[in-house]
Amino acid sequence: MCGIVGYIGNKQAAPILLGGLEKLEYRGYDSAGIAILDGEKITMEKTKGRLKVLSDKIHGGEDLKGTIGIGHTRWATHGAPSDINSHPHLSRNGRIALVHNGIIENYLQIKALLESEGYTFVSDTDTEVVSHLIDYYYNGNMIDAIIKAIHRIEGSYAFGIISVDHPGELFAVRKSSPLIVGLGNGENYIASDIPAILSHTRDVYFLEDNEIVWIKGADVKVLDVYKHEVKKEVFHVDWDVSAAEKGGYEHFMIKEIMEQPKAIEDTVCPRIQGGNIVLDDIKLTKEQINSLKKIYIIGCGSAYHVGVVGKYVIEKLTRIPVEVELASEFRYRDPIVGKGDLVIIISQSGETADSLAALREAKVRGARVLSVVNVVGSSISRESDDVLYTWAGPEISVATTKAYSTQLQAMYLIALHIGINNGKISEEEKEHYLAEIQTIPSKVGKIIEDVAPLQNYASKKYGSKDIFFLGRGLDYCVALEGSLKLKEISYIHSEAYAAGELKHGPISLIEDGTLVIALATQDSLFEKLLSNIKEVKARGATVFAIAQEGNTEIEKEADFVVYIPKIDNLFAPSLTVVPLQLFSYYVAVNKGCDVDKPRNLAKSVTVE
Repeated sequence: MCGIVGYIGNKQAAPILLGGLEKLEYRGYDSAGIAILDGEKITMEKTKGRLKVLSDKIHGGEDLKGTIGIGHTRWATHGAPSDINSHPHLSRNGRIALVHNGIIENYLQIKALLESEGYTFVSDTDTEVVSHLIDYYYNGNMIDAIIKAIHRIEGSYAFGIISVDHPGELFAVRKSSPLIVGLGNGENYIASDIPAILSHTRDVYFLEDNEIVWIKGADVKVLDVYKHEVKKEVFHVDWDVSAAEKGGYEHFMIKEIMEQPKAIEDTVCPRIQGGNIVLDDIKLTKEQINSLKKIYIIGCGSAYHVGVVGKYVIEKLTRIPVEVELASEFRYRDPIVGKGDLVIIISQSGETADSLAALREAKVRGARVLSVVNVVGSSISRESDDVLYTWAGPEISVATTKAYSTQLQAMYLIALHIGINNGKISEEEKEHYLAEIQTIPSKVGKIIEDVAPLQNYASKKYGSKDIFFLGRGLDYCVALEGSLKLKEISYIHSEAYAAGELKHGPISLIEDGTLVIALATQDSLFEKLLSNIKEVKARGATVFAIAQEGNTEIEKEADFVVYIPKIDNLFAPSLTVVPLQLFSYYVAVNKGCDVDKPRNLAKSVTVE
């Protein structure tokens, strides 16, 4: 979950590396460091804390001279955040410097081997063993040393490497951690993600596992582990640089909340053509749809919550049984999945380690895999049988908003596509659903037009110690996401419960002044949810409710109500989640939290 960047060209590398790391801080911000090769030696600076600490220390890069370098921003896994544990890490003779994103699972065995050969270690990290291991195998040929090292390493990695013995060269290699190559005019880059290099080039290579990058001057070669050159297709990035900037907003999170109407429209509208759903170049045939036995939806965090909504929607519209799985559990429980099953993998980055492992497990067992991802060319998208891109654009804030919302639309589109093809959706129902889904962007837009009441309410409730979310049916699905969003960025303890479970234990936690957020958008469950509100009110709770326009009866029971525009109950989650995002945001702002970079979290979880 760290971010790495590298540069080789004719400009001073340090300022370019700092600029790239600034765009990658969402991947980790426990520490930062850069190493510069000036032709004769490697100069390195690294510090605990945010990137600004490093930038100030080296005066924006002016203190380090050289046109080749690597940089790193860290999310700590092995070893506490500290100057010493920060990357880059040097070999024992200081002639090799390395940055790493990932986890070396067998680092203790490698460390023991190297210590027996006289190597000493200064950090607590798993990464330092790699710089020494490459040095151990080095005999004048860096490619050979890298190949021997990665054959010894178990785990996930993306490495950027420079060496005093190769003064005009930059090396990189990846396995199960994202890495791209940026292609410039007489200068080239490596990076964990596109935003790091977008201000310099729009042409990139996406690397596959165990592909080695060898950049010598302006020449870029990609090799496999047998040293055969791999011909790569150039991908041209066509989104605007400004999409990855704050654009005048105080935080990326609020900017991305406000971008949701357009993001949803970009996801939905191109897929509805001539009164039918057209899912890009998905090759799932009508015959295959009609033979589906079961659908699995797999994700982590917010993507898992999208899957919970997806289960309700797909089962209703297709009558095919659906299981929702946490990716981190799926691969270890010997799942009963195989030929005739469809596995839907949901991941914003397309690099989520647990989800990628689940994908591979499903494919080995014979299932068909359809991925829902945002990042074009990502590992999950490349390894899937079919892919549906959400087109949300870059999402920088660690807490997802627009990626979640566009993933929801993907679930609706998939459900409708399958239901229409297997005959479970009538022509009249199809027309109704397609008309309703196309109203979502404007209705989300209406919600975000007036945020003042939510902002004011958050200013009164940011001191809460415990907050509970209640809902039934699809409202319970959204409650899960609302609770996660609040705890992610405000650090307030929160829990989401199916409201019918209140009397089975959770109601014992309600006391005077406890804030309960009650979701009541499902017409068939509205009266039951009102009863649940009465139950918590009787025990001293304060209730913030969300309901559909017209259901004003809820005002008799709730202390504060937000109404969402009227919509078919099936699509209500797309609207209900928005006030919860806004409330979480304003609570966190009032508490003075770092909204875009919540503690202990990183955007793209590329390690287990």
